[in-house]
Amino acid sequence: MRKSLIASLAFLLATSTAAFAAGPANGFVKIGILNDQSGVYADFGGKSSVEAAKMAAEDFGGKVLGVPIEIIDADHQNKPDIASNIARQWYDQDHVDAIMELTTSSVALAVQAVAKEKKKIDIVTGAATSDLTGKQCSPYGFHWAYDTHALAVGTGGALVKQGGDTWFFLTADYAFGYSLEQQTGDFVKASGGKILGSVRHPLSTNDFSSFLLQAQSSGAKVIGLANAGLDTSNAIKQASEFGITQGGQHLAALLFTLAEVHGLGLQAAQGLTLTEGYYWNLDDKSREFGKRFFARTGKMPNMIHAGTYSAVLQYLKAVQKAGTDDTDAVAKELHEMPVDDFFGRGGTVGANGRMIHDMYLLQVKKPEESKEPWDYYNVLATIPGKEAYIDPAKSGCDLVKQ
Repeated sequence: MRKSLIASLAFLLATSTAAFAAGPANGFVKIGILNDQSGVYADFGGKSSVEAAKMAAEDFGGKVLGVPIEIIDADHQNKPDIASNIARQWYDQDHVDAIMELTTSSVALAVQAVAKEKKKIDIVTGAATSDLTGKQCSPYGFHWAYDTHALAVGTGGALVKQGGDTWFFLTADYAFGYSLEQQTGDFVKASGGKILGSVRHPLSTNDFSSFLLQAQSSGAKVIGLANAGLDTSNAIKQASEFGITQGGQHLAALLFTLAEVHGLGLQAAQGLTLTEGYYWNLDDKSREFGKRFFARTGKMPNMIHAGTYSAVLQYLKAVQKAGTDDTDAVAKELHEMPVDDFFGRGGTVGANGRMIHDMYLLQVKKPEESKEPWDYYNVLATIPGKEAYIDPAKSGCDLVKQ
């Protein structure tokens, strides 16, 4: 009788422990938004991405598996060492389950390495390099909003077809810029175009004069701006001062979003061709999110903000479906679940962690074409996800079965 009682108690203890372990172990699910909040990419993502994450948590109901959802944030200052230190503290001491946004490719690569080491999830929406789901992929790493390949296919492909068959690149001097230049250049050459040269500039420089003069003297039909944020805006402003576009050369903003167009103004930005994964005025669902976001932030969202909302929402759905915040279980669901929201629109996640969804080729309107505030884009084309993104089997990710 005593042995039977002991056995029964042991069984009850084991099953109750297993049941407890199945749910969130710390009594909450915590998501960290780590991005640039004070530098060159502060408008690109910044505090507005934090608001997008909070919107997703609120729309989910504020709880998952019966425990509160917490959103925390920090400024990585575009420095991989600072970002890595924050990530380690968040994962080790603050019990953060997933880190998201991660603007700046060098930062995203550094944090993804930490997440892989710690066996934690990261979902990148702000950084561009396709290495995140290529040679530096992780079983716990996901890339959500866009990447350098999608930008190259979109903007690069459009301009070659329109006769822009000679290019010169003005490139940000770090991983993102290199990747964007290489992939766009490869696509231009594959389409019959030629690369006449390139020049690299420091991140967050204020003076583009020497770089633009080199680009101008190259005689290239297209000057590809392989940079982002204020760097792109400043390059466009100074190019106008040098009369570059008036002289017949075309500027291709390879990573430019609604936030930067707004900051630059339609007068300066008109005619720019660019690629985004979201536009607030695309359809009713996009407008609904855009107007709610505007009510909170005073601005319309770009693809980084909308992508962050989508990533947080999908992560919470995965936790709910898995019945736990255990990393392996949640990662499995993230790989298997379709993305059913206004951003992903039935997107799928490849074995390399790349979320494959449609992108949009856009052209900035002339001032007289804009019918209301933030009405900045003409939609030139929809780029199907399978065309925009590298086939996972060809991505170089060692997680994908060849």
